[in-house]
Amino acid sequence: MEQKEKKITFVLGGSRSGKSRYALFRAGPYSHKAFIATALPIDEEMQERITLHQKERDPSFRTFEAPYDLGKTIRLLPPGIDIAIVDCLTVWLGNLMYRYGDHFHEAKEMETFMSTLTRIPCSLILVSNEVGLGIIPPDPQTRRFRDEAGRLNQRVAALADEVIFVVSGLPIELKKTSG
Repeated sequence: MEQKEKKITFVLGGSRSGKSRYALFRAGPYSHKAFIATALPIDEEMQERITLHQKERDPSFRTFEAPYDLGKTIRLLPPGIDIAIVDCLTVWLGNLMYRYGDHFHEAKEMETFMSTLTRIPCSLILVSNEVGLGIIPPDPQTRRFRDEAGRLNQRVAALADEVIFVVSGLPIELKKTSG
Protein backbone atom coordinates (compact mmCIF):
# COMPACT_ATOMS: atom_id res chain seq x y z
CA MET A 1 0.00 0.00 0.00
CA GLU A 2 1.35 3.41 -0.93
CA GLN A 3 1.90 5.64 2.10
CA LYS A 4 0.16 8.99 1.63
CA GLU A 5 -0.49 10.58 4.99
CA LYS A 6 0.87 9.61 8.39
CA LYS A 7 -1.91 9.09 10.89
CA ILE A 8 -2.52 7.66 14.33
CA THR A 9 -5.18 5.01 14.79
CA PHE A 10 -5.97 4.21 18.41
CA VAL A 11 -7.55 0.79 19.00
CA LEU A 12 -8.83 -0.02 22.45
CA GLY A 13 -11.04 -2.60 24.07
CA GLY A 14 -11.23 -5.09 26.89
CA SER A 15 -9.17 -8.22 27.38
CA ARG A 16 -9.57 -10.68 24.53
CA SER A 17 -11.87 -8.24 22.71
CA GLY A 18 -10.07 -8.72 19.39
CA LYS A 19 -8.22 -5.40 19.42
CA SER A 20 -4.80 -6.87 18.52
CA ARG A 21 -6.30 -8.95 15.73
CA TYR A 22 -8.06 -5.84 14.43
CA ALA A 23 -4.79 -3.88 14.49
CA LEU A 24 -3.07 -6.62 12.48
CA PHE A 25 -5.96 -6.57 10.00
CA ARG A 26 -5.68 -2.79 9.57
CA ALA A 27 -1.91 -3.02 8.95
CA GLY A 28 -2.31 -5.96 6.57
CA PRO A 29 -2.34 -4.06 3.24
CA TYR A 30 0.90 -2.20 3.97
CA SER A 31 4.15 -3.51 2.52
CA HIS A 32 6.63 -2.22 5.09
CA LYS A 33 5.32 -2.93 8.61
CA ALA A 34 6.74 -2.83 12.10
CA PHE A 35 5.43 -4.33 15.30
CA ILE A 36 6.54 -2.72 18.55
CA ALA A 37 6.05 -5.11 21.44
CA THR A 38 5.90 -3.74 24.99
CA ALA A 39 5.57 -6.95 27.02
CA LEU A 40 8.31 -8.42 29.16
CA PRO A 41 8.34 -12.22 29.65
CA ILE A 42 8.23 -11.89 33.44
CA ASP A 43 6.63 -15.29 34.01
CA GLU A 44 5.48 -18.39 32.14
CA GLU A 45 1.96 -17.10 31.55
CA MET A 46 3.23 -13.84 30.02
CA GLN A 47 5.69 -15.78 27.85
CA GLU A 48 2.75 -17.86 26.56
CA ARG A 49 0.85 -14.65 25.69
CA ILE A 50 3.89 -13.27 23.86
CA THR A 51 4.30 -16.51 21.92
CA LEU A 52 0.62 -16.48 20.94
CA HIS A 53 0.89 -12.90 19.67
CA GLN A 54 4.03 -13.78 17.70
CA LYS A 55 2.22 -16.67 15.99
CA GLU A 56 -0.68 -14.37 15.03
CA ARG A 57 1.65 -11.99 13.15
CA ASP A 58 2.68 -12.70 9.61
CA PRO A 59 6.42 -12.66 8.93
CA SER A 60 6.24 -9.40 6.96
CA PHE A 61 6.39 -7.44 10.25
CA ARG A 62 9.75 -6.24 11.58
CA THR A 63 9.56 -6.62 15.34
CA PHE A 64 11.01 -4.19 17.86
CA GLU A 65 10.82 -4.43 21.63
CA ALA A 66 10.08 -1.37 23.75
CA PRO A 67 9.18 -2.28 27.31
CA TYR A 68 10.21 1.17 28.58
CA ASP A 69 11.35 3.81 26.05
CA LEU A 70 8.50 3.54 23.57
CA GLY A 71 8.82 7.08 22.21
CA LYS A 72 12.48 6.60 21.36
CA THR A 73 11.76 3.27 19.67
CA ILE A 74 9.06 4.87 17.50
CA ARG A 75 11.34 7.79 16.58
CA LEU A 76 14.18 5.43 15.63
CA LEU A 77 12.16 3.15 13.35
CA PRO A 78 14.11 2.51 10.15
CA PRO A 79 13.30 4.66 7.11
CA GLY A 80 10.77 3.07 4.79
CA ILE A 81 8.42 1.74 7.46
CA ASP A 82 4.89 2.66 6.35
CA ILE A 83 3.03 1.62 9.48
CA ALA A 84 3.83 0.40 12.98
CA ILE A 85 1.62 -1.33 15.51
CA VAL A 86 2.32 -0.70 19.20
CA ASP A 87 0.85 -3.49 21.32
CA CYS A 88 0.07 -2.50 23.96
CA LEU A 89 0.04 0.77 25.87
CA THR A 90 -1.39 -0.65 29.10
CA VAL A 91 1.36 -3.27 29.34
CA TRP A 92 3.90 -0.50 28.70
CA LEU A 93 2.29 1.66 31.39
CA GLY A 94 2.45 -1.26 33.84
CA ASN A 95 6.16 -1.69 33.06
CA LEU A 96 6.81 1.99 33.83
CA MET A 97 4.76 1.95 37.02
CA TYR A 98 6.58 -1.19 38.21
CA ARG A 99 9.99 0.26 37.34
CA TYR A 100 9.45 3.69 38.92
CA GLY A 101 6.91 2.97 41.66
CA ASP A 102 5.82 6.10 43.47
CA HIS A 103 8.13 8.16 41.23
CA PHE A 104 6.22 7.14 38.12
CA HIS A 105 5.25 10.71 37.25
CA GLU A 106 8.93 11.67 37.13
CA ALA A 107 9.62 9.11 34.39
CA LYS A 108 10.76 10.79 31.18
CA GLU A 109 9.48 7.95 28.99
CA MET A 110 5.84 9.04 29.21
CA GLU A 111 6.46 12.58 28.00
CA THR A 112 8.91 11.36 25.37
CA PHE A 113 6.18 9.07 24.04
CA MET A 114 3.51 11.78 24.05
CA SER A 115 5.91 14.20 22.32
CA THR A 116 6.70 11.58 19.67
CA LEU A 117 2.99 11.32 18.82
CA THR A 118 3.09 14.94 17.61
CA ARG A 119 5.72 14.12 14.96
CA ILE A 120 5.36 10.48 13.98
CA PRO A 121 7.78 8.92 11.45
CA CYS A 122 5.08 6.68 9.95
CA SER A 123 1.45 5.82 10.52
CA LEU A 124 0.82 4.21 13.89
CA ILE A 125 -1.77 1.83 15.24
CA LEU A 126 -1.70 2.07 19.02
CA VAL A 127 -3.42 -0.72 20.97
CA SER A 128 -4.60 -0.28 24.56
CA ASN A 129 -6.92 -1.86 27.07
CA GLU A 130 -10.00 -0.04 28.31
CA VAL A 131 -9.78 -0.97 31.98
CA GLY A 132 -12.33 1.43 33.43
CA LEU A 133 -15.48 -0.48 32.53
CA GLY A 134 -15.26 -3.15 35.21
CA ILE A 135 -15.58 -3.25 38.94
CA ILE A 136 -13.61 -0.88 41.13
CA PRO A 137 -10.38 -2.66 42.13
CA PRO A 138 -10.11 -3.50 45.84
CA ASP A 139 -6.56 -2.21 46.38
CA PRO A 140 -4.97 1.23 45.94
CA GLN A 141 -2.19 0.09 43.58
CA THR A 142 -4.64 -1.46 41.10
CA ARG A 143 -6.97 1.56 41.34
CA ARG A 144 -4.01 3.82 40.58
CA PHE A 145 -3.09 1.72 37.55
CA ARG A 146 -6.69 1.84 36.30
CA ASP A 147 -6.78 5.62 36.75
CA GLU A 148 -3.40 6.15 35.03
CA ALA A 149 -4.45 3.90 32.13
CA GLY A 150 -7.62 5.97 31.74
CA ARG A 151 -5.60 9.19 31.69
CA LEU A 152 -3.14 7.76 29.15
CA ASN A 153 -5.98 6.57 26.92
CA GLN A 154 -7.59 10.02 27.02
CA ARG A 155 -4.34 11.74 26.06
CA VAL A 156 -3.72 9.34 23.19
CA ALA A 157 -7.33 9.54 21.95
CA ALA A 158 -7.08 13.34 21.87
CA LEU A 159 -4.07 13.13 19.52
CA ALA A 160 -5.34 10.25 17.40
CA ASP A 161 -6.84 10.75 13.96
CA GLU A 162 -9.04 7.73 14.46
CA VAL A 163 -10.24 5.91 17.58
CA ILE A 164 -11.74 2.42 17.35
CA PHE A 165 -13.31 0.54 20.26
CA VAL A 166 -13.38 -3.24 19.79
CA VAL A 167 -16.05 -5.28 21.57
CA SER A 168 -16.44 -9.03 20.97
CA GLY A 169 -14.30 -8.72 17.85
CA LEU A 170 -16.46 -5.94 16.43
CA PRO A 171 -14.87 -2.54 15.75
CA ILE A 172 -16.88 0.55 16.67
CA GLU A 173 -15.66 3.88 15.32
CA LEU A 174 -15.51 6.52 18.06
CA LYS A 175 -13.53 9.22 16.25
CA LYS A 176 -12.39 9.89 12.72
CA THR A 177 -10.85 13.10 11.50
CA SER A 178 -11.19 13.95 7.84
CA GLY A 179 -8.12 13.85 5.72
